[in-house]
Amino acid sequence: MTTKLTLGPVLFNWKPERLRDFYFRVADEAEVDTVHLGEVVCSKRSPFTDPLIPEIVERLSAAGKEVVLSSLALVMSEREIAAQRELCQAEGVLIEANDISVAAMMAGRPFVAGPLLNIYNEGTLAALKGLGAIRACLPAELSANALGTLTRGAGLEIEVQAFGRLPLAISARCYAARARNLTKDGCQYVCADDPDGMDVETLDEVPFLAVNGTQTMSYHVMDLLGELADLGRAGIGRFRLWPQTYDMVAVASLYRKVLAGAIHGEEAQDCLVALCPGAEFANGYIHARPGHLFIGADE
Repeated sequence: MTTKLTLGPVLFNWKPERLRDFYFRVADEAEVDTVHLGEVVCSKRSPFTDPLIPEIVERLSAAGKEVVLSSLALVMSEREIAAQRELCQAEGVLIEANDISVAAMMAGRPFVAGPLLNIYNEGTLAALKGLGAIRACLPAELSANALGTLTRGAGLEIEVQAFGRLPLAISARCYAARARNLTKDGCQYVCADDPDGMDVETLDEVPFLAVNGTQTMSYHVMDLLGELADLGRAGIGRFRLWPQTYDMVAVASLYRKVLAGAIHGEEAQDCLVALCPGAEFANGYIHARPGHLFIGADE
């Protein structure tokens, strides 16, 4: 089985020019098999980025990469429902459902079950497969044992999140606006001030989460370089990298080298530290430990 790399959708509010240039470089240079596009977090951002998507899709497809269009994670208004219905009619690309309503809209057509669906047991996975899911990106909180259980007999492709700040929850309330004493309707798009999310600290000034508009994310950066081989042997054939402002082409190359056995996990970890200055890494969930911990090979 050939292990594949996926680049998830950009979850942050990047300026359109930055977003376009990012995906053009991914098309030309990144060693990934699949690239996700689309606004997942806040529909207010869509008018600025949606016009870019056809050109980006064309560039990625010409480079031989599979393109997937990702849906919103929380569909609330009639306008958002209409936008997601239109998304589901797109031809020639897979759709990733990050809200269960979008999975229902697919009406038996092939789609990807996204990581923001709550897939924690075999029954949920089977139900999504019955709706048409051909691939499922599982939640980051699952341990290696749980992932192995879900993978066995799943009957569809399983993807695991392997790098980046993790999307944990989505809300109708905009935390980025509230932190600046603004309302959601009058947010002034202040989430763009934090291109990797806004750090959140405890009362003891210990960073523990990040905020991306209406989305809650991990403060720590997921790093499964040391676990890729074991997860591959468990039957997981695809790993997702979440875009951040680091050099994602270099990050993808590093993951590809580990998957190919060209570099050892510990050596790769040192390289990743150099590529992501200031990042604090974690892999606790995969070891059935608290998610913010990093468990080394000798622990």
